Amino acid sequence: MYENIKFEIKESVAIITLNREKVLNSFNFEMADDVIDALNKCKDSSIRAVVLTGSGRGFCAGQDLEEATREGGPSIEEIVDHTYNPIVTLIRALEKPVIGSVNGIAAGAGANIALVCDITFASESSTFIQSFTNIGLVPDSGGTFTLPRLIGMQRATAMMFLGNKVSAEEAKDLGMIYEVVADEDLEAATLKFATKLAVRPTVGLALTKKALNATFTNSLEEQLNLEKDLQAVAAQTYDHKESLKAFFEKRKPVYQGK
Repeated sequence: MYENIKFEIKESVAIITLNREKVLNSFNFEMADDVIDALNKCKDSSIRAVVLTGSGRGFCAGQDLEEATREGGPSIEEIVDHTYNPIVTLIRALEKPVIGSVNGIAAGAGANIALVCDITFASESSTFIQSFTNIGLVPDSGGTFTLPRLIGMQRATAMMFLGNKVSAEEAKDLGMIYEVVADEDLEAATLKFATKLAVRPTVGLALTKKALNATFTNSLEEQLNLEKDLQAVAAQTYDHKESLKAFFEKRKPVYQGK
């Protein structure tokens, strides 16, 4: 179906695998188009969680510099508008969990796309690099928004100024990612976690994600009102009613994601 990614569905979990191994899955326009199309396909109600990962030795090395420096090629503004802003926006707006599964180097935009996922796993050998500074550029793909909120302004600033490698264990200790697993266990661990989320009350998760998206820009009063409004929506869902019914019937609820 796609030339630059793999797309499969297992047990209501969509798995998007960046698949340009020779260039460490760095982005060009064609791969961006594939990822955007796949993320839009994940809006289907039959898909209840999404895993984003890479093939080969790396998750994503960021931008394909051949495309960025090619004579007559796209400008940096066109690259950001075409590739990174739409992908980050789709990940944050998607009304279901998006799990990052970092299987190697995650550099530049690749690192920031991994960090913008709802929950991120990484293999022990993975590294994260804010590599923009090494070529005199500014972090994009939401990095200047996401990273300070994950680890604090001072640490984020130093990481972005220095462009140093951060190991998976360091990233976990800093609060950048959720979990580190052995290299050989990453795929299975991530899929197991995503499958667990896929049988949870999907609408409730989506509404929770909506509240979390707003939490750093809303005032307390605005956030309280948003919680109230979202709670009213959640209370009308099948899954909420099913959970109450299951409680009184002393059984496990069977959620349908509606």
